[in-house]
Amino acid sequence: MDFSSFDFTPVWLTLKLAGVTVLLLLVVGTPVAWWLAHTRSRFRGIVEAVVALPLVLPPTVLGFYLLIALGPNGWLGGPVKAATGSALSFTFTGLVIASTLYSLPFVVQPLHSTFEAVGKVPLETAWSLRASRLDAFLTIASPLGLRGYITAIVLGFAHTLGEFGVVLMVGGNIPGKTKVISIDIYDRVEVMEYAEAHILSGGLLLFSFVVLLTVYTINRRLPIHIS
Repeated sequence: MDFSSFDFTPVWLTLKLAGVTVLLLLVVGTPVAWWLAHTRSRFRGIVEAVVALPLVLPPTVLGFYLLIALGPNGWLGGPVKAATGSALSFTFTGLVIASTLYSLPFVVQPLHSTFEAVGKVPLETAWSLRASRLDAFLTIASPLGLRGYITAIVLGFAHTLGEFGVVLMVGGNIPGKTKVISIDIYDRVEVMEYAEAHILSGGLLLFSFVVLLTVYTINRRLPIHIS
């Protein structure tokens, strides 16, 4: 096969999607995980269930409701279209929103477990020394939770790379805009371009193996502080 003629656009688009999604997940997932680890609210169980919902919900179901919400008449896509002239469905921004929701548990749950393991004793010590809550989080909780952050980043990135149902429902199959690796593999199999499908599938398989190996290695060699 001539690699010079191979279209790597879906690969770069998928890497871009995974990178942006992980950054957004860290911004959104960190405070959620922190709250879950320390709150005594009666709503904690509800929030935990909502965060974990993508683990059990069929991707097409989540994708369907997101498509409605992000569409031109949706509660989120409608106002955006009125302001910009374009809805969020079938756009890269829509893919980012969908991917963030779909991969949320893969970031929140490792961080939640890490923050619980760190406990309150190191934080209370810092507070007693007049450190602000933000300082204590940045200088105490975050360094002690490094393993959780690494695990969350790796799993969130890898999970986003392999998405199919959600991204297909929300983004469709637009070359150069929303056509990611998983959709490209499906398209190539449909037209019996098995050599190209092997390249893309083999790359994802190898990457997934490396990701799991990395996570297990980190969990063994980077101990977490337990108060």
